[in-house]
Amino acid sequence: MHAPRLAPTSHTTADGLIDEVRRQLSDGGLRACLLVRDLRTGREIGIDPDTALPSASLVKVPLAVATFERIRRGELDAAAPVDVAPGRSTALGPTGLTRFRHPARIAVEDLLYLSTCLSDERAADALFALTPPARVTAFLREFGIHGITVRHTVDELSDTPVERFDPAQAHLAHALAIDAGTSGRGHRVPQLDTTRANTGTARAWTDLLQELRSPTALHPDVAEAVRGLMLHNVLRQRLTPDFASDATTWWSKTGTLLHLRHEIGVVEHADGAAYAVSVLTESMVPAAAQPGADALMGQAARTLRDHLRHI
Repeated sequence: MHAPRLAPTSHTTADGLIDEVRRQLSDGGLRACLLVRDLRTGREIGIDPDTALPSASLVKVPLAVATFERIRRGELDAAAPVDVAPGRSTALGPTGLTRFRHPARIAVEDLLYLSTCLSDERAADALFALTPPARVTAFLREFGIHGITVRHTVDELSDTPVERFDPAQAHLAHALAIDAGTSGRGHRVPQLDTTRANTGTARAWTDLLQELRSPTALHPDVAEAVRGLMLHNVLRQRLTPDFASDATTWWSKTGTLLHLRHEIGVVEHADGAAYAVSVLTESMVPAAAQPGADALMGQAARTLRDHLRHI
């Protein structure tokens, strides 16, 4: 059972609120880096927002940005068919082409849907074959986004210890992920080593969200296309329950890798208010299924958003 969400008031100091949210996350077995930003005023509140963590499937958002930008420039044809080999995955979790048993031919724009909305790893790697990781990073720098680095394709995310254990022993892979890190954020699991993995900070992901909502360097058509995909994200178990309602629009992307659970998104209110939310977490609990952790992430982010909304 989680501690109840704090009700922000004018008497709740930001420092006190952050300490309490950090304590609740820790009690729930989570270390978190998060940032909530009011996109109208620029005010923000967070916990360790400048600490870089492996991006997991969040990397599919910069990939979508780069791909749409190349389509806009005429370098890629959105309707061009791409032959994709089947993923044939039997592990729990993967979706879309990653689970296909037979080859498929799919248009570039449809691969973007599968990669971003279904978090389909095979679709993402088909897009990375068109726009390699280094070029995706170069686009981010061109658009003024620093703090996110794309170093490798998504396929490498599927070659982790969890794939080498029997499903009944998944907790052993998570225990290794938790215990095999170093104080300098190195790790014996390459996908968790911040010097080798795709990485980003909560602040950098928030900067990207802000650019997607109110583009300054990014072309408005590209920003709109990526927002449209994130609006149709089908993975909605983390922050969505705390931000989606009839009076809000919520667009987001999740990322999951071993003990990492992330989500970034923007909540837009009917009164015109809008908040960018980036939550990156590491679980200290060696278990694959942790619905309580997902709920706690949402509670923490909602508490900080409520604080900004009421000051």
